[in-house]
Amino acid sequence: MTRAVVIVVVVLGAAVGLIAAELGASANRNSVTVADPCRVRAPFPGSGIDATVQRVVLDGLDGAACRLHTTREELVLSLRPGKGKPRWDQHTLNTALRAGLLRAVDQAEQRGDIPAFLAPLVRNAIEKAPLAKIIEGSVDLNDLFG
Repeated sequence: MTRAVVIVVVVLGAAVGLIAAELGASANRNSVTVADPCRVRAPFPGSGIDATVQRVVLDGLDGAACRLHTTREELVLSLRPGKGKPRWDQHTLNTALRAGLLRAVDQAEQRGDIPAFLAPLVRNAIEKAPLAKIIEGSVDLNDLFG
């Protein structure tokens, strides 16, 4: 497996992990300040691949939430399996998530977080990734590359 493929798999895996962490953390909060996802926020701090992945995922969730006219927190909570009637149909949700993540990759490339040679591979993975399976946590490498 090439380094680029490993990075793409790590990015997608981190997205799933971040969504799960957001769900867990939000369940333990009594008072939450909710930011407007359509406004620019300071990028997630840090360096290295973990911070880069978190910046891309958080920016992508903001972009999707803005497109859906909701908050990032509401969007993440709506992704919980077995929550009842979904707020958005699967096509609308997938379209918003892909658009948000693609915009986040563009931003990351502009910031220098993702090298220019790797950005097209990440975009391609986002365009082809089975988002419903990733959100459920039931994705495997064959779904991504098979």
